[in-house]
Amino acid sequence: MVTIEHRSAKVTLTDQVYEPAEDSYLLADTALDLTKDGMKVLEIGTGTGFVSAVLKANRNIYLIATEISPIAAKCAKSNGIDVIRTDMFAGLKEEKQYDAIIFNPPYLPTAEDEKVPGWLNYAFDGGVDGRKDVEPFMQQVSNYLKPHGFILMLISSLTGIEKVIEEMSKYSFEAQVIASEKCSFEKLVVIKAHYSY
Repeated sequence: MVTIEHRSAKVTLTDQVYEPAEDSYLLADTALDLTKDGMKVLEIGTGTGFVSAVLKANRNIYLIATEISPIAAKCAKSNGIDVIRTDMFAGLKEEKQYDAIIFNPPYLPTAEDEKVPGWLNYAFDGGVDGRKDVEPFMQQVSNYLKPHGFILMLISSLTGIEKVIEEMSKYSFEAQVIASEKCSFEKLVVIKAHYSY
């Protein structure tokens, strides 16, 4: 078992779980810059629990996470994260109670023959255009986000940044890229979105 450390957080990794990479670090650092003590934070699809662990190690916040993979959910729990094993928001009380909702969706455009066997596929497979989980997330997020809360979503240039921002505006969210990092064949960005009043 491998343990990684970042910004005072220690996370132990297990097999069959997406290992934190550039996207995870970018999202964790951005989330840390924007969260404040006392906030209620929800992370959708926490994986190993890396982003949540970084926040918990540095902020005095109420934090809960969801994760679809039973293997990843167990890993996140072992890293001290309160995690509910469920698909996105299913299993959460529908209440506008969160100040921040964080999501690193599977964003890689994935053809049928590129799928990875087992639960790990959920971490990578963004469907044909890389946006398979963006619309279902946007359809539900306003049921959980406080009126002055914000969303942080990590996506790749391969996913179509403008298309994701358009999708967000369709659900009355104003969105902009607030952090980015160039990787070998793509640009990773964090989009911050809030209700447009």
